[in-house]
Amino acid sequence: MTAALSVTGLRFAYGKGGFALRDVDFTVAPGRFTALLGANGAGKSTLMGLLTRLFTPDQGDIQICGHDLRRNPRAGLGAMGVVFQQPTLDLDLTVRQNLTYAAGLRGLGGRETASRIAVLLERFALSARAGDKVRLLNGGHRRRVELARALLHRPPLLILDEPTVGLDAPSRRDLVAHVHRLCVEEGVSVLWATHLFDEVAPGDDVVLLHRGAVQARGPAADLLAASGTDNLAGAFQVLTAEGATA
Repeated sequence: MTAALSVTGLRFAYGKGGFALRDVDFTVAPGRFTALLGANGAGKSTLMGLLTRLFTPDQGDIQICGHDLRRNPRAGLGAMGVVFQQPTLDLDLTVRQNLTYAAGLRGLGGRETASRIAVLLERFALSARAGDKVRLLNGGHRRRVELARALLHRPPLLILDEPTVGLDAPSRRDLVAHVHRLCVEEGVSVLWATHLFDEVAPGDDVVLLHRGAVQARGPAADLLAASGTDNLAGAFQVLTAEGATA
């Protein structure tokens, strides 16, 4: 099967200050939850910027569901839903208005828009808040709205950049569980960038990014075996140590 996301030989530098990303290679398999795991400053947000065409790579290729992002950006971006690290909702619009506006940008018709919004509001337990302005919602509910917005056009690939930053523990657990269920129930492929080890489930795939390079990748269980540890925090310390290989 065609990978939901394939990144090959990716390099990017900010000016002449050295590479922020160096020879990054990994794939996201269809219907899988892949955690892009790395400390702050590892290059996760830079990579997300390249995937969403905020930046252009100096070298390398990005394929989204078989579409070359450089040669066919419209098809590539159309196959992807995005939740950015910084909130991007209009606080003075209601939940429904934010979703309706996003649907219009995607070219969805009125009847189809109403139907899809109703389904997503129900899925994320937001139906009762549809008429509320976003500024009245707590952080967890705002993130649910952003997730619903990213799924409006039914993308096969969903990427999220540190989506739980600023959320309390229950809201964080709830969002992580929601996205894992999307993989299982809807077959959505997910790339989830995080520095928090407890957001990665034992059955997830992991891409361990360290100082702009992929230090290890594969199922979480394989990383534990390669590091000789029984938890991801320990595996991270071993696999990012000077001279470590995996």
